[in-house]
Parts: sequence; C-alpha cells; structure tokens
Amino acid sequence: MRIHNLRRVCTISILLLLSSPALAENSTRSGDYTIHHNALKSDFLSPAIAKAYNIQRSKFRGLLNISVIKNESGTTGTSVKAQIELKVANLNNVPKEIELKQVVEDQAIYYIGDFPVVNREIVNFNLKVIPEGQSRPISARFSQQFYID
Repeated sequence: MRIHNLRRVCTISILLLLSSPALAENSTRSGDYTIHHNALKSDFLSPAIAKAYNIQRSKFRGLLNISVIKNESGTTGTSVKAQIELKVANLNNVPKEIELKQVVEDQAIYYIGDFPVVNREIVNFNLKVIPEGQSRPISARFSQQFYID
C-alpha cells in the first residue's frame, strides 16, 4: 500500500511539474486528439521522482514528456496509448537518441525519455504520433533551448 501511495504522489508530482507553463509546455491539436509535449532539464525533478521513474537526474540531461489525449466534449479528455516516432537533433543536425518509456498509472498514460544536453543547446523535436486504433499519424514539432547553470 505504501509503494502504491508513493507512486501516486510521484505521478501527480511529475505531471504537475511537467505541465507547468513556466516550463514551456506545448501541445498540438489534430482532429480528435491533442498531443502534449515538453522538454526540460532532468535536474528539475526531485530525487524521489527521478528514482521512481529511473531517470538520471542531471543538469546535463534533458527529459522529454509526451502524452496523447483523446478530446471529449465537456471533459479534459482521455489519455490513450500511442506509437511515437521521434527525430531529435540539435541545430548542427547532430541526432539525439531518446528511448521513450511508456508509463501507465491509474488513468494517465505518458511517454518519457532522457537524453544528453550541453549549455545553450537548442534541440529540435519532430514527432509522428499514431494514437491506438488510428492509422494516420499526427505530426508535431517543437524546439527547446537548454541552459546549464
């Protein structure tokens, strides 16, 4: 029971942290779906959350978070599973490999992955997302600059 409560607290904490407007949360809406996507340095996470999600906490590591929501009128929508194809590179077109982990807790489904970053690096993220049960991909793209203190 105690581990379940810890996981719930961690899930709530990470979702609140990653959805903070100060961290430039982005979304792409297409048809019946909204793709929420953001990236930040992994040292923003508390040690407990990083440990719970097996994420290396460092100012030299970025963290990508993606969730797929099926839009439903009058609600905040329903989290759905998806296939996600990533193409990630910095401005010098040096690719970054990110292995996404699917996290399913209660009714939340999201995908997280960490990757190396350097000071002032701008990273471009290109996503092709296919929500479960769909055949057409939804394209999303965004950029994030990382600063090392």
